[in-house]
Amino acid sequence: MEPEGSTEGQASSMVQSAASKLSQMGERTKQLGIIKDPERQKRVILVIVCTALLLDNMLYMVIVPIIPDYLEGLQKAADQAQAALPHINSTNSTMHKTDKGNFDVQIGVLFASKAILQLLVNPISGTFIDRVGYDIPLFIGLNVMFLSTLIFAFAENYATLFLARSMQGLGSAFADTSGIALIADRYTEETERSKALGIALAFISFGSLVAPPFGGVLYEFAGKRVPFLILACICLADGVLCLTVLKPFSNKERENMPVGTSIFKLMIDPYIAVVAGALTICNIPLAFLEPTIANWMEETMHSTQWEIGMTWFPAFFPHVLGVYLTVKLAAKYPHLQWFYGAIGMVFIGASSCTVPACKNFGQLMMPLCGICFGIALVDTALLPTLGFLVDVRHVSVYGSVYAIADISYCVAYALGPVAAGKIVHDLGFVQLNLGMGLANVLYAPALLLLRNVSQMRPSFSERNMLLEDGPTGLYDTIKMEQREKKRKGLCTTIDENGIETFAQRSFSEEESSGGEYA
Repeated sequence: MEPEGSTEGQASSMVQSAASKLSQMGERTKQLGIIKDPERQKRVILVIVCTALLLDNMLYMVIVPIIPDYLEGLQKAADQAQAALPHINSTNSTMHKTDKGNFDVQIGVLFASKAILQLLVNPISGTFIDRVGYDIPLFIGLNVMFLSTLIFAFAENYATLFLARSMQGLGSAFADTSGIALIADRYTEETERSKALGIALAFISFGSLVAPPFGGVLYEFAGKRVPFLILACICLADGVLCLTVLKPFSNKERENMPVGTSIFKLMIDPYIAVVAGALTICNIPLAFLEPTIANWMEETMHSTQWEIGMTWFPAFFPHVLGVYLTVKLAAKYPHLQWFYGAIGMVFIGASSCTVPACKNFGQLMMPLCGICFGIALVDTALLPTLGFLVDVRHVSVYGSVYAIADISYCVAYALGPVAAGKIVHDLGFVQLNLGMGLANVLYAPALLLLRNVSQMRPSFSERNMLLEDGPTGLYDTIKMEQREKKRKGLCTTIDENGIETFAQRSFSEEESSGGEYA
Protein backbone atom coordinates (compact mmCIF):
# COMPACT_ATOMS: atom_id res chain seq x y z
CA MET A 1 0.00 0.00 0.00
CA GLU A 2 2.87 2.34 0.71
CA PRO A 3 4.18 2.42 -2.88
CA GLU A 4 0.66 3.14 -4.13
CA GLY A 5 0.35 6.06 -1.72
CA SER A 6 3.70 7.33 -2.81
CA THR A 7 2.66 7.07 -6.46
CA GLU A 8 -0.57 8.94 -5.75
CA GLY A 9 1.39 11.64 -3.93
CA GLN A 10 3.75 12.04 -6.88
CA ALA A 11 0.83 12.19 -9.30
CA SER A 12 -0.86 14.80 -7.12
CA SER A 13 2.29 16.91 -6.97
CA MET A 14 2.71 16.64 -10.76
CA VAL A 15 -0.89 17.78 -11.28
CA GLN A 16 -0.34 20.73 -8.94
CA SER A 17 2.91 21.61 -10.70
CA ALA A 18 1.22 21.46 -14.11
CA ALA A 19 -1.65 23.59 -12.86
CA SER A 20 0.84 26.12 -11.47
CA LYS A 21 2.69 26.29 -14.78
CA LEU A 22 -0.55 26.70 -16.72
CA SER A 23 -1.56 29.48 -14.35
CA GLN A 24 1.78 31.22 -14.91
CA MET A 25 1.41 30.87 -18.69
CA GLY A 26 -2.08 32.32 -18.44
CA GLU A 27 -0.80 35.28 -16.47
CA ARG A 28 1.96 35.90 -19.03
CA THR A 29 -0.53 35.73 -21.90
CA LYS A 30 -2.79 38.12 -20.02
CA GLN A 31 0.09 40.54 -19.49
CA LEU A 32 0.92 40.34 -23.21
CA GLY A 33 -2.67 41.05 -24.17
CA ILE A 34 -3.00 44.01 -21.80
CA ILE A 35 -0.36 46.64 -22.44
CA LYS A 36 -0.75 49.22 -19.70
CA ASP A 37 1.43 51.94 -21.20
CA PRO A 38 -0.71 53.87 -23.75
CA GLU A 39 2.34 54.88 -25.80
CA ARG A 40 3.56 51.31 -25.99
CA GLN A 41 0.07 50.16 -26.92
CA LYS A 42 -0.03 52.66 -29.78
CA ARG A 43 3.34 51.45 -31.04
CA VAL A 44 2.20 47.83 -31.02
CA ILE A 45 -0.97 48.80 -32.88
CA LEU A 46 1.16 50.65 -35.44
CA VAL A 47 3.26 47.49 -35.93
CA ILE A 48 0.12 45.37 -36.46
CA VAL A 49 -1.35 47.81 -38.99
CA CYS A 50 1.93 48.35 -40.86
CA THR A 51 2.45 44.59 -41.14
CA ALA A 52 -1.06 44.18 -42.54
CA LEU A 53 -0.47 46.94 -45.10
CA LEU A 54 2.91 45.45 -46.03
CA LEU A 55 1.36 42.02 -46.58
CA ASP A 56 -1.52 43.38 -48.64
CA ASN A 57 0.74 45.30 -50.99
CA MET A 58 3.27 42.47 -51.26
CA LEU A 59 0.48 40.07 -52.17
CA TYR A 60 -0.84 42.63 -54.65
CA MET A 61 2.51 42.92 -56.49
CA VAL A 62 4.14 39.52 -55.87
CA ILE A 63 2.02 37.93 -58.59
CA VAL A 64 3.42 40.26 -61.28
CA PRO A 65 6.45 38.07 -62.15
CA ILE A 66 4.75 34.79 -61.18
CA ILE A 67 1.24 34.51 -62.54
CA PRO A 68 1.79 35.43 -66.24
CA ASP A 69 4.60 32.89 -66.56
CA TYR A 70 2.65 30.30 -64.58
CA LEU A 71 -0.49 30.73 -66.70
CA GLU A 72 1.62 30.61 -69.86
CA GLY A 73 3.00 27.28 -68.66
CA LEU A 74 -0.54 26.00 -68.09
CA GLN A 75 -1.46 27.22 -71.58
CA LYS A 76 1.47 25.34 -73.14
CA ALA A 77 0.55 22.21 -71.23
CA ALA A 78 -3.01 22.50 -72.54
CA ASP A 79 -1.65 22.96 -76.07
CA GLN A 80 0.46 19.82 -75.78
CA ALA A 81 -2.47 17.86 -74.35
CA GLN A 82 -4.71 18.92 -77.22
CA ALA A 83 -2.02 18.15 -79.78
CA ALA A 84 -1.76 14.65 -78.36
CA LEU A 85 -5.48 14.01 -78.86
CA PRO A 86 -6.13 12.65 -82.38
CA HIS A 87 -9.90 13.13 -82.30
CA ILE A 88 -10.51 16.76 -81.51
CA ASN A 89 -13.39 18.59 -83.10
CA SER A 90 -13.07 21.94 -84.81
CA THR A 91 -15.29 23.72 -82.30
CA ASN A 92 -12.96 23.01 -79.38
CA SER A 93 -9.96 23.98 -81.51
CA THR A 94 -11.53 27.33 -82.38
CA MET A 95 -12.41 28.01 -78.75
CA HIS A 96 -8.87 27.21 -77.64
CA LYS A 97 -7.36 29.59 -80.18
CA THR A 98 -9.73 32.32 -79.07
CA ASP A 99 -8.71 31.80 -75.45
CA LYS A 100 -5.06 31.95 -76.42
CA GLY A 101 -5.67 35.20 -78.26
CA ASN A 102 -7.33 36.69 -75.17
CA PHE A 103 -4.46 35.70 -72.86
CA ASP A 104 -3.41 39.32 -72.19
CA VAL A 105 -7.01 40.30 -71.47
CA GLN A 106 -7.30 37.46 -68.97
CA ILE A 107 -4.14 38.61 -67.21
CA GLY A 108 -5.43 42.20 -67.07
CA VAL A 109 -8.80 41.12 -65.65
CA LEU A 110 -7.07 38.92 -63.06
CA PHE A 111 -4.85 41.78 -61.91
CA ALA A 112 -7.75 44.26 -61.80
CA SER A 113 -10.22 41.95 -60.01
CA LYS A 114 -8.70 42.75 -56.60
CA ALA A 115 -9.13 46.51 -56.97
CA ILE A 116 -12.59 46.16 -58.54
CA LEU A 117 -13.98 44.05 -55.68
CA GLN A 118 -12.26 46.27 -53.11
CA LEU A 119 -13.87 49.29 -54.80
CA LEU A 120 -17.32 47.69 -54.54
CA VAL A 121 -16.94 46.54 -50.92
CA ASN A 122 -15.37 49.71 -49.48
CA PRO A 123 -18.65 51.66 -49.01
CA ILE A 124 -19.99 48.71 -47.00
CA SER A 125 -16.78 48.12 -45.05
CA GLY A 126 -16.48 51.82 -44.14
CA THR A 127 -19.98 51.88 -42.66
CA PHE A 128 -19.35 48.56 -40.89
CA ILE A 129 -16.14 49.92 -39.34
CA ASP A 130 -17.97 53.01 -38.09
CA ARG A 131 -20.57 50.79 -36.41
CA VAL A 132 -18.46 48.08 -34.74
CA GLY A 133 -15.05 49.75 -34.31
CA TYR A 134 -11.68 49.18 -35.91
CA ASP A 135 -10.39 45.96 -34.33
CA ILE A 136 -12.98 43.42 -35.54
CA PRO A 137 -12.80 44.50 -39.23
CA LEU A 138 -8.98 44.43 -39.04
CA PHE A 139 -9.06 40.86 -37.70
CA ILE A 140 -11.61 39.82 -40.33
CA GLY A 141 -9.50 41.34 -43.10
CA LEU A 142 -6.35 39.53 -41.91
CA ASN A 143 -8.20 36.20 -41.88
CA VAL A 144 -9.55 36.69 -45.41
CA MET A 145 -6.08 37.72 -46.65
CA PHE A 146 -4.61 34.59 -45.03
CA LEU A 147 -7.12 32.36 -46.83
CA SER A 148 -6.58 34.12 -50.17
CA THR A 149 -2.79 33.69 -49.84
CA LEU A 150 -3.19 29.95 -49.21
CA ILE A 151 -5.48 29.65 -52.23
CA PHE A 152 -2.86 31.45 -54.33
CA ALA A 153 -0.25 28.95 -53.16
CA PHE A 154 -2.24 25.87 -54.17
CA ALA A 155 -4.24 27.22 -57.15
CA GLU A 156 -3.69 25.32 -60.38
CA ASN A 157 -6.10 26.99 -62.81
CA TYR A 158 -7.31 30.45 -63.81
CA ALA A 159 -10.65 30.24 -61.97
CA THR A 160 -8.99 29.47 -58.64
CA LEU A 161 -6.45 32.25 -59.13
CA PHE A 162 -9.30 34.65 -59.91
CA LEU A 163 -11.08 33.58 -56.71
CA ALA A 164 -7.92 34.14 -54.66
CA ARG A 165 -7.34 37.58 -56.20
CA SER A 166 -10.95 38.62 -55.55
CA MET A 167 -10.79 37.37 -51.96
CA GLN A 168 -7.70 39.51 -51.45
CA GLY A 169 -9.75 42.55 -52.50
CA LEU A 170 -12.41 41.61 -49.95
CA GLY A 171 -9.84 41.27 -47.18
CA SER A 172 -8.10 44.51 -48.16
CA ALA A 173 -11.36 46.45 -48.02
CA PHE A 174 -11.58 45.61 -44.31
CA ALA A 175 -7.93 45.40 -43.24
CA ASP A 176 -6.56 48.46 -45.06
CA THR A 177 -9.42 50.81 -44.22
CA SER A 178 -9.74 49.77 -40.57
CA GLY A 179 -5.95 49.84 -40.13
CA ILE A 180 -5.53 53.40 -41.40
CA ALA A 181 -8.62 54.49 -39.46
CA LEU A 182 -7.24 52.87 -36.29
CA ILE A 183 -4.01 54.85 -36.64
CA ALA A 184 -5.97 58.09 -37.09
CA ASP A 185 -8.11 57.26 -34.05
CA ARG A 186 -5.24 56.37 -31.69
CA TYR A 187 -2.86 59.15 -32.80
CA THR A 188 -4.99 62.19 -32.03
CA GLU A 189 -2.35 64.92 -32.26
CA GLU A 190 -1.85 66.16 -35.81
CA THR A 191 1.95 65.91 -35.70
CA GLU A 192 2.09 62.37 -34.40
CA ARG A 193 -0.78 61.36 -36.68
CA SER A 194 1.16 62.59 -39.74
CA LYS A 195 4.24 60.71 -38.57
CA ALA A 196 2.33 57.47 -37.94
CA LEU A 197 0.53 57.63 -41.29
CA GLY A 198 3.87 58.40 -42.95
CA ILE A 199 5.33 55.22 -41.46
CA ALA A 200 2.33 53.26 -42.73
CA LEU A 201 2.81 54.72 -46.22
CA ALA A 202 6.49 53.72 -46.14
CA PHE A 203 5.45 50.12 -45.46
CA ILE A 204 2.92 50.29 -48.31
CA SER A 205 5.64 51.51 -50.65
CA PHE A 206 8.14 48.91 -49.46
CA GLY A 207 5.61 46.11 -49.95
CA SER A 208 4.71 47.23 -53.47
CA LEU A 209 8.29 47.75 -54.65
CA VAL A 210 10.06 44.80 -53.01
CA ALA A 211 7.39 42.22 -53.86
CA PRO A 212 8.23 41.71 -57.59
CA PRO A 213 11.91 40.85 -57.02
CA PHE A 214 10.96 38.84 -53.90
CA GLY A 215 8.38 36.83 -55.84
CA GLY A 216 10.50 36.49 -58.97
CA VAL A 217 13.58 35.12 -57.17
CA LEU A 218 11.63 32.64 -55.02
CA TYR A 219 9.51 31.54 -57.98
CA GLU A 220 12.64 30.93 -60.05
CA PHE A 221 14.50 28.89 -57.43
CA ALA A 222 11.82 27.46 -55.10
CA GLY A 223 8.59 27.28 -57.11
CA LYS A 224 5.24 29.04 -57.10
CA ARG A 225 4.06 28.02 -53.63
CA VAL A 226 6.98 29.22 -51.53
CA PRO A 227 6.49 33.05 -51.74
CA PHE A 228 2.77 32.71 -50.99
CA LEU A 229 3.37 30.34 -48.06
CA ILE A 230 5.88 32.78 -46.56
CA LEU A 231 3.37 35.61 -46.83
CA ALA A 232 0.65 33.37 -45.36
CA CYS A 233 2.82 32.62 -42.31
CA ILE A 234 3.50 36.33 -41.73
CA CYS A 235 -0.22 37.07 -42.10
CA LEU A 236 -1.07 34.34 -39.58
CA ALA A 237 1.43 35.77 -37.08
CA ASP A 238 -0.02 39.27 -37.53
CA GLY A 239 -3.54 37.90 -36.99
CA VAL A 240 -2.47 36.18 -33.76
CA LEU A 241 -0.84 39.43 -32.56
CA CYS A 242 -4.03 41.34 -33.41
CA LEU A 243 -6.14 38.80 -31.51
CA THR A 244 -3.82 38.90 -28.50
CA VAL A 245 -3.25 42.65 -28.20
CA LEU A 246 -6.44 44.23 -29.53
CA LYS A 247 -8.80 41.49 -28.21
CA PRO A 248 -11.36 42.34 -30.92
CA PHE A 249 -14.19 40.21 -29.48
CA SER A 250 -13.83 41.31 -25.85
CA ASN A 251 -13.10 45.02 -26.22
CA LYS A 252 -15.95 47.12 -24.87
CA GLU A 253 -14.61 50.40 -26.24
CA ARG A 254 -16.84 50.24 -29.33
CA GLU A 255 -19.91 50.52 -27.09
CA ASN A 256 -18.85 54.12 -26.34
CA MET A 257 -18.17 55.07 -29.97
CA PRO A 258 -20.25 57.92 -31.36
CA VAL A 259 -22.33 57.49 -34.48
CA GLY A 260 -20.14 58.42 -37.43
CA THR A 261 -21.13 60.52 -40.42
CA SER A 262 -22.43 58.44 -43.33
CA ILE A 263 -20.03 57.77 -46.17
CA PHE A 264 -22.37 59.37 -48.70
CA LYS A 265 -22.47 62.62 -46.73
CA LEU A 266 -18.68 62.60 -46.55
CA MET A 267 -18.44 62.03 -50.31
CA ILE A 268 -20.30 65.25 -51.08
CA ASP A 269 -18.14 67.30 -48.73
CA PRO A 270 -16.21 69.51 -51.22
CA TYR A 271 -12.95 69.39 -49.25
CA ILE A 272 -13.00 65.60 -48.94
CA ALA A 273 -13.95 65.32 -52.63
CA VAL A 274 -10.91 67.41 -53.64
CA VAL A 275 -8.60 65.23 -51.55
CA ALA A 276 -10.13 62.03 -52.97
CA GLY A 277 -9.70 63.32 -56.52
CA ALA A 278 -6.05 64.16 -55.87
CA LEU A 279 -5.39 60.67 -54.46
CA THR A 280 -6.89 59.09 -57.58
CA ILE A 281 -5.13 61.31 -60.12
CA CYS A 282 -1.70 61.04 -58.48
CA ASN A 283 -1.82 57.22 -58.44
CA ILE A 284 -2.90 56.86 -62.08
CA PRO A 285 0.69 57.04 -63.50
CA LEU A 286 1.88 54.26 -61.20
CA ALA A 287 -1.23 52.13 -61.82
CA PHE A 288 -1.06 52.58 -65.62
CA LEU A 289 2.70 52.14 -65.97
CA GLU A 290 2.96 48.92 -63.96
CA PRO A 291 1.17 46.75 -66.58
CA THR A 292 2.62 48.51 -69.65
CA ILE A 293 6.21 49.53 -68.93
CA ALA A 294 7.65 45.99 -69.17
CA ASN A 295 6.60 45.55 -72.82
CA TRP A 296 7.76 49.07 -73.66
CA MET A 297 11.18 48.40 -72.11
CA GLU A 298 11.53 45.18 -74.10
CA GLU A 299 10.60 46.88 -77.38
CA THR A 300 12.57 50.12 -77.04
CA MET A 301 15.48 49.26 -74.72
CA HIS A 302 15.75 45.48 -75.24
CA SER A 303 15.89 45.23 -71.45
CA THR A 304 16.77 41.99 -69.70
CA GLN A 305 14.42 40.24 -67.29
CA TRP A 306 16.37 41.33 -64.21
CA GLU A 307 16.14 44.98 -65.33
CA ILE A 308 12.38 44.67 -65.77
CA GLY A 309 12.11 42.99 -62.36
CA MET A 310 14.13 45.75 -60.70
CA THR A 311 12.35 48.62 -62.50
CA TRP A 312 10.50 49.99 -59.50
CA PHE A 313 12.75 48.93 -56.63
CA PRO A 314 15.10 51.99 -56.68
CA ALA A 315 12.01 54.23 -56.44
CA PHE A 316 11.46 53.01 -52.86
CA PHE A 317 14.21 55.29 -51.55
CA PRO A 318 12.86 58.60 -52.93
CA HIS A 319 9.41 57.53 -51.72
CA VAL A 320 10.71 57.18 -48.17
CA LEU A 321 12.55 60.50 -48.60
CA GLY A 322 9.29 62.15 -49.68
CA VAL A 323 7.47 60.75 -46.64
CA TYR A 324 10.21 61.95 -44.31
CA LEU A 325 10.36 65.48 -45.78
CA THR A 326 6.58 65.88 -45.72
CA VAL A 327 6.31 64.76 -42.09
CA LYS A 328 9.06 67.20 -41.05
CA LEU A 329 7.60 70.09 -43.05
CA ALA A 330 4.08 69.37 -41.82
CA ALA A 331 5.29 69.49 -38.22
CA LYS A 332 6.92 72.89 -38.82
CA TYR A 333 4.43 74.41 -41.29
CA PRO A 334 1.14 72.52 -40.84
CA HIS A 335 -0.89 75.15 -42.70
CA LEU A 336 0.90 74.28 -45.98
CA GLN A 337 -0.28 70.68 -46.30
CA TRP A 338 -2.18 71.56 -49.48
CA PHE A 339 0.98 73.10 -50.96
CA TYR A 340 3.02 69.93 -50.36
CA GLY A 341 0.34 67.94 -52.17
CA ALA A 342 0.30 70.37 -55.09
CA ILE A 343 4.10 70.24 -55.42
CA GLY A 344 3.87 66.45 -55.41
CA MET A 345 1.35 66.45 -58.26
CA VAL A 346 3.59 68.74 -60.31
CA PHE A 347 6.50 66.35 -59.66
CA ILE A 348 4.37 63.43 -60.83
CA GLY A 349 3.21 65.26 -63.93
CA ALA A 350 6.68 66.36 -65.01
CA SER A 351 8.18 62.93 -64.34
CA SER A 352 5.42 61.11 -66.21
CA CYS A 353 5.94 63.27 -69.30
CA THR A 354 9.68 62.46 -69.39
CA VAL A 355 9.30 58.65 -69.19
CA PRO A 356 8.96 58.12 -72.99
CA ALA A 357 12.13 60.15 -73.63
CA CYS A 358 14.32 57.68 -71.72
CA LYS A 359 16.64 55.57 -73.87
CA ASN A 360 18.12 53.15 -71.32
CA PHE A 361 17.53 51.61 -67.92
CA GLY A 362 19.61 54.19 -66.04
CA GLN A 363 17.74 57.14 -67.53
CA LEU A 364 14.38 55.51 -66.77
CA MET A 365 15.18 55.40 -63.05
CA MET A 366 15.03 59.19 -62.77
CA PRO A 367 11.38 59.81 -63.81
CA LEU A 368 10.17 56.70 -61.97
CA CYS A 369 11.86 57.95 -58.80
CA GLY A 370 10.25 61.35 -59.42
CA ILE A 371 6.79 59.76 -59.71
CA CYS A 372 7.19 57.86 -56.44
CA PHE A 373 8.63 60.93 -54.69
CA GLY A 374 5.60 62.97 -55.78
CA ILE A 375 3.16 60.26 -54.69
CA ALA A 376 4.82 60.27 -51.26
CA LEU A 377 4.31 64.03 -50.97
CA VAL A 378 0.63 63.82 -51.96
CA ASP A 379 -0.28 60.82 -49.80
CA THR A 380 1.63 61.95 -46.70
CA ALA A 381 0.16 65.45 -46.88
CA LEU A 382 -3.45 64.57 -47.72
CA LEU A 383 -4.19 61.42 -45.69
CA PRO A 384 -3.83 63.27 -42.35
CA THR A 385 -5.87 66.10 -43.87
CA LEU A 386 -8.78 63.69 -44.29
CA GLY A 387 -8.67 62.85 -40.59
CA PHE A 388 -8.50 66.52 -39.68
CA LEU A 389 -11.45 67.37 -41.94
CA VAL A 390 -13.53 64.73 -40.19
CA ASP A 391 -12.48 66.11 -36.80
CA VAL A 392 -13.53 69.69 -37.53
CA ARG A 393 -16.44 69.24 -39.97
CA HIS A 394 -18.03 65.93 -38.98
CA VAL A 395 -17.85 63.31 -36.22
CA SER A 396 -14.42 61.94 -35.28
CA VAL A 397 -15.02 58.40 -36.51
CA TYR A 398 -12.67 57.53 -39.35
CA GLY A 399 -13.87 54.32 -41.00
CA SER A 400 -15.90 55.92 -43.78
CA VAL A 401 -13.48 58.72 -44.63
CA TYR A 402 -10.57 56.33 -45.08
CA ALA A 403 -12.84 54.01 -47.03
CA ILE A 404 -13.22 56.96 -49.42
CA ALA A 405 -9.41 57.22 -49.59
CA ASP A 406 -9.21 53.49 -50.34
CA ILE A 407 -11.87 53.90 -53.04
CA SER A 408 -9.72 56.63 -54.61
CA TYR A 409 -6.75 54.29 -54.83
CA CYS A 410 -8.90 51.44 -56.14
CA VAL A 411 -10.31 53.55 -58.99
CA ALA A 412 -6.77 54.05 -60.33
CA TYR A 413 -5.67 50.45 -59.83
CA ALA A 414 -8.90 48.99 -61.21
CA LEU A 415 -8.62 51.04 -64.42
CA GLY A 416 -4.86 50.51 -64.85
CA PRO A 417 -4.62 46.82 -65.82
CA VAL A 418 -7.76 47.02 -67.98
CA ALA A 419 -7.48 50.41 -69.70
CA ALA A 420 -3.72 51.03 -69.92
CA GLY A 421 -3.04 48.31 -72.48
CA LYS A 422 -5.94 49.47 -74.65
CA ILE A 423 -4.72 53.09 -74.56
CA VAL A 424 -1.18 52.05 -75.49
CA HIS A 425 -2.51 49.91 -78.35
CA ASP A 426 -4.79 52.63 -79.76
CA LEU A 427 -2.88 55.84 -79.01
CA GLY A 428 0.63 54.86 -78.02
CA PHE A 429 2.86 54.79 -74.93
CA VAL A 430 3.98 58.40 -75.42
CA GLN A 431 0.41 59.72 -75.50
CA LEU A 432 -0.49 57.72 -72.39
CA ASN A 433 2.31 59.31 -70.37
CA LEU A 434 1.65 62.82 -71.67
CA GLY A 435 -2.02 62.49 -70.77
CA MET A 436 -1.27 61.27 -67.24
CA GLY A 437 1.30 64.02 -66.70
CA LEU A 438 -1.04 66.72 -67.96
CA ALA A 439 -3.86 65.47 -65.73
CA ASN A 440 -1.66 65.77 -62.62
CA VAL A 441 -0.38 69.25 -63.48
CA LEU A 442 -3.88 70.53 -64.25
CA TYR A 443 -5.36 69.09 -61.05
CA ALA A 444 -2.70 70.60 -58.77
CA PRO A 445 -4.38 74.09 -58.63
CA ALA A 446 -7.56 72.43 -57.31
CA LEU A 447 -5.74 71.87 -54.01
CA LEU A 448 -5.90 75.64 -53.48
CA LEU A 449 -9.38 74.93 -52.14
CA LEU A 450 -7.69 73.35 -49.11
CA ARG A 451 -5.52 76.37 -48.27
CA ASN A 452 -7.92 77.56 -45.54
CA VAL A 453 -8.49 74.15 -43.97
CA SER A 454 -6.04 74.84 -41.16
CA GLN A 455 -8.10 77.92 -40.21
CA MET A 456 -11.06 75.67 -39.45
CA ARG A 457 -9.20 74.64 -36.30
CA PRO A 458 -10.64 76.66 -33.40
CA SER A 459 -8.15 78.62 -31.34
CA PHE A 460 -6.96 77.13 -28.06
CA SER A 461 -9.26 79.26 -25.93
CA GLU A 462 -12.26 78.64 -28.21
CA ARG A 463 -11.61 74.91 -28.09
CA ASN A 464 -11.42 74.97 -24.31
CA MET A 465 -14.75 76.81 -24.15
CA LEU A 466 -16.28 74.31 -26.53
CA LEU A 467 -15.04 71.43 -24.42
CA GLU A 468 -16.37 72.98 -21.21
CA ASP A 469 -19.84 72.27 -22.59
CA GLY A 470 -19.04 68.57 -22.96
CA PRO A 471 -17.41 66.54 -25.69
CA THR A 472 -19.05 66.39 -29.10
CA GLY A 473 -17.08 63.54 -30.62
CA LEU A 474 -14.50 60.92 -29.92
CA TYR A 475 -11.65 63.30 -30.72
CA ASP A 476 -12.87 65.98 -28.30
CA THR A 477 -13.60 63.41 -25.59
CA ILE A 478 -10.03 62.13 -25.71
CA LYS A 479 -8.68 65.68 -25.62
CA MET A 480 -10.81 66.65 -22.63
CA GLU A 481 -9.88 63.50 -20.72
CA GLN A 482 -6.19 64.04 -21.39
CA ARG A 483 -6.39 67.65 -20.20
CA GLU A 484 -8.33 66.67 -17.08
CA LYS A 485 -5.83 63.92 -16.34
CA LYS A 486 -2.93 66.38 -16.58
CA ARG A 487 -4.80 68.93 -14.44
CA LYS A 488 -5.56 66.45 -11.67
CA GLY A 489 -2.29 64.52 -11.96
CA LEU A 490 -4.10 61.24 -12.47
CA CYS A 491 -2.30 58.16 -13.76
CA THR A 492 -3.68 56.21 -16.67
CA THR A 493 -4.77 52.72 -15.66
CA ILE A 494 -6.12 50.08 -17.97
CA ASP A 495 -8.41 47.30 -16.82
CA GLU A 496 -8.43 43.69 -18.01
CA ASN A 497 -10.36 44.63 -21.13
CA GLY A 498 -7.76 47.20 -22.17
CA ILE A 499 -9.98 50.22 -21.30
CA GLU A 500 -8.72 53.32 -19.55
CA THR A 501 -10.51 53.37 -16.21
CA PHE A 502 -10.73 57.14 -15.96
CA ALA A 503 -12.60 57.33 -19.28
CA GLN A 504 -15.94 55.70 -18.70
CA ARG A 505 -18.15 58.29 -20.39
CA SER A 506 -20.79 56.96 -22.75
CA PHE A 507 -21.91 58.89 -25.80
CA SER A 508 -25.45 59.77 -26.57
CA GLU A 509 -26.69 60.18 -30.08
CA GLU A 510 -27.15 63.91 -29.54
CA GLU A 511 -23.53 64.33 -28.41
CA SER A 512 -22.11 62.32 -31.28
CA SER A 513 -24.00 64.18 -33.98
CA GLY A 514 -22.94 67.70 -33.11
CA GLY A 515 -19.26 67.76 -33.98
CA GLU A 516 -19.23 70.31 -36.79
CA TYR A 517 -17.16 73.41 -36.18
CA ALA A 518 -16.96 74.66 -39.76
